[in-house]
Amino acid sequence: MARKKNKNFIQKARTLITNSNPKSPISEQYRTIRTNLQFASVDKETRTILVTSAGPGEGKSMTAANVATVFAQQGKKVLLIDADLRKPTIHYTFRVSNLTGLSNYLVGQNKLSDIVFQSEVENLSVMPCGPIPPNPAEILGSNAMTNLIEEAKNNYDMVIFDTPPVLAVTDSQILANACDGVLLVVRSKQTQHEAAQKAKELLINAQAKLLGVVLNGKNIKKSNYYYYYGSS
Repeated sequence: MARKKNKNFIQKARTLITNSNPKSPISEQYRTIRTNLQFASVDKETRTILVTSAGPGEGKSMTAANVATVFAQQGKKVLLIDADLRKPTIHYTFRVSNLTGLSNYLVGQNKLSDIVFQSEVENLSVMPCGPIPPNPAEILGSNAMTNLIEEAKNNYDMVIFDTPPVLAVTDSQILANACDGVLLVVRSKQTQHEAAQKAKELLINAQAKLLGVVLNGKNIKKSNYYYYYGSS
């Protein structure tokens, strides 16, 4: 059984391109997202960002992980929290244990320092989901979640949340207005226009501040620009 679990873990492990190949054109695009996020809010510094999508499989988790990485590479102390308490994946991406995590903190079983792991990326720590609870929406909207956000902000320059798709469950809407801003991920040739529009409406109705939209999976023809920046 243990061998089977290890095999499944390896199969689900993902490559973090901004760490494995920081000079690639895709990594450059993530740095562009970082820059745009930094300029998205003029009057107030953005310290907490929620990343979500309209539906499943649109790339929100990898976007969250790569955006967290490029902020860490900039020298900021970053905490990436897996707040997808229904289908967590961050522990696969960073190859950390998911035996304890966010859900343990929210029910009072562990302190913040007990459930944070240093990733292989300098300045980037990750908090896995932990055991999947029966009531994700309720505990994400609890006072314990408010306390976690404040404690995380006291210890990190930037806190990024990976959350479930907006149209699937209410979790993202519950957490959205507790964060400084929201990044919505859509996937080329997959996300329907109506779905993206509905996701935007739900976030705005939840009083979220939509910082921008990331178009994921778009095929782009190679250009001289990419050769120049990606060939060294």
